[in-house]
Amino acid sequence: MVDFDRRAFLVAGTGAVFATLTAVSAGRAAAAPSAGQRVVYSYTGHTPPAELLTKVSQGRVGGVIFFAENISSATQLAEVTAEFRRAAKGPLTLLTDQEGGHVNRVPGGPSASAKQVGASADPAAAARTQGATAAAVLGGAGITGDLAPVLGVHRSAGDFLDATQRSFSSDPKVVADCAAAFIRAAQGAGISACAKHFPGLGAAPAGANTDLTTVTVDVPAATLQSVDMAPYSAAIAAGVRMVMPSWAVYPALDAANPAGMSRTILQTHLRGRLGFSGTIITDALEAGALAAYGSTGQRAVAAVRAGADLLCCSARDIAQGDEAAQALARAGL
Repeated sequence: MVDFDRRAFLVAGTGAVFATLTAVSAGRAAAAPSAGQRVVYSYTGHTPPAELLTKVSQGRVGGVIFFAENISSATQLAEVTAEFRRAAKGPLTLLTDQEGGHVNRVPGGPSASAKQVGASADPAAAARTQGATAAAVLGGAGITGDLAPVLGVHRSAGDFLDATQRSFSSDPKVVADCAAAFIRAAQGAGISACAKHFPGLGAAPAGANTDLTTVTVDVPAATLQSVDMAPYSAAIAAGVRMVMPSWAVYPALDAANPAGMSRTILQTHLRGRLGFSGTIITDALEAGALAAYGSTGQRAVAAVRAGADLLCCSARDIAQGDEAAQALARAGL
């Protein structure tokens, strides 16, 4: 049985395989630096703020996520990530989204989208190439974790994931095969992969974007388990190091909470039934889907109490990360 009261975060070394380490108990009051180690910060522009580098040097940051606005080239990003590593005295996760196709933060590929991979003559081989290419690009830029692949099993042409070409297939077996191939290739090259967005956004209709608004995925529990969660079983078997839950609500599993704030979804299903023991990292805490769930601090506390290990504060605002860390410290998390 997984100890759901303990968190994990990723330790990275250039060219090394990443390890998952156990950290402080969430049931024990934590000092502010320990609370901050649950938080993934973001910032604006190409130059890391001195304030953020200082927090990193004090062990008060769990990770940094990079977006296109932070990156002018792979070489420039490599210089930035090296600066963060020099500042860090302990574990620091350096993340971005390198899915392939339209969602590539760092120049260099992979050029193929998930949809193109899934439609190829040999989807697993194409996904293996996609994962290896992403790992090569990110490794060269000093990134340690890739928030990919997306494991949604889309339902019809033009729905939310298919419209953006972020779903490998409408066939759960194809998605599962691609997921395992991508993850093994990326992690074999030293880049931690992240399966997202659990338990799946494949049934979300066109325009159902949790970044902007509330989303309800009203699918029977049996279907969620047999179709949408099936690729996650393959990802876990492949050793995926991170899983990102969605901010959608799944009434058949938990009618009151989005997946990333649901103990039932994170602990009963992801940890318990599927046996995932790695890092649970949230989607963006500032997402529009969470408008009814209070402040950044309230959202952070709810997510960690549900079982999240790392919190993505993606608003490009250091104050957002600070608010999350301070709320966790006050709550003894």
